[in-house]
Amino acid sequence: MDAEKKLMLVKRNTCDIVTEEELLKLLKKKNPSVYLGTAITGRPHIAYFVWVLKLADFLKAGFKVKLLLADIHGALDNTPWDVLEYRYQYYNKIIPLMFKSIDIDIKNFEIVKGSSFQLKKEYILDVLKMSTFASVNDCKRAASEVVKFGDNPKLSGLIYPIMQSLDEVYLEVDMQYGGIDQRKILMFARENLPKLNHAPRVEIMTPLISGLAEGGKMSSSIEGSKIDLLDNEKTVVNKIRSAYCKEGEVENNGILAFLKYVVMVIKEDKKKKFIVKRDKKFGGDVIFNNYEEIEKAFVKKELHPSDLKNALAEEINELLKPIRKESKVLQNISEKAYKNL
Repeated sequence: MDAEKKLMLVKRNTCDIVTEEELLKLLKKKNPSVYLGTAITGRPHIAYFVWVLKLADFLKAGFKVKLLLADIHGALDNTPWDVLEYRYQYYNKIIPLMFKSIDIDIKNFEIVKGSSFQLKKEYILDVLKMSTFASVNDCKRAASEVVKFGDNPKLSGLIYPIMQSLDEVYLEVDMQYGGIDQRKILMFARENLPKLNHAPRVEIMTPLISGLAEGGKMSSSIEGSKIDLLDNEKTVVNKIRSAYCKEGEVENNGILAFLKYVVMVIKEDKKKKFIVKRDKKFGGDVIFNNYEEIEKAFVKKELHPSDLKNALAEEINELLKPIRKESKVLQNISEKAYKNL
């Protein structure tokens, strides 16, 4: 794959890159590396496929990809300490199955447990050093869209962005990837790492997708907004059928968002078409080659929400098949990991 194709793949479905010039230089490097960190808080849901697909893009572009399962960060964001290990086990089991669902080779993919390096002397010393440069306001502003501060904020939330910044260094990566809600933390890292004589990294971000309920993102903390990775076929169908999807409207439409950033990415990569099955009296089946065709038909009201929902539910159930094969094991871990929820 040449540099131009790599760049197109890395930029696909991103909404911000800091900076693209640095990214171009990085793509010329042999075996560049990137990481995504996810705090092991709520149960993974189908929106996680957005970043699984983005990590797949990095793998295809020749990156060494690291996934940080941030157990310490989870505790800093109010996850009970006594369930951290079980939540780590749950994520560690289910994420590789998500890659299996999309048929991606993960030989250059590595899962790293946060506490495996974040408790070492050198790391802790750098955390303390950065805390002497960063103000309370700096840290609170950086973490405001990620950490649940509440009415009586805990000190732990202020440590969160300091640690996330240093993770780039101690994971020995060239680039960090995150959702756009992470932007303030990523900019905090670029600003503060040089103060400890560490080089700033490239920061790359993708959008958050709308939830299934009206307004807001898909979130593990908002029950009606998501489909859990362990939901059975009937539950998936019922949740999709009850999802907000106003005829002709694209904005805040979680059905269209999931199609754009997940289903149609998979379809196009596999050179497959998206088929909406309809009764002959309603025009019969309709076939789409890409997301743009779907959106255009939906806006023109040539594609009814109920038909679109039925087709999407079928796609999601197909996507979840490899995960459901391990559902008993996953459910056993989940019962311990999320016993308080």
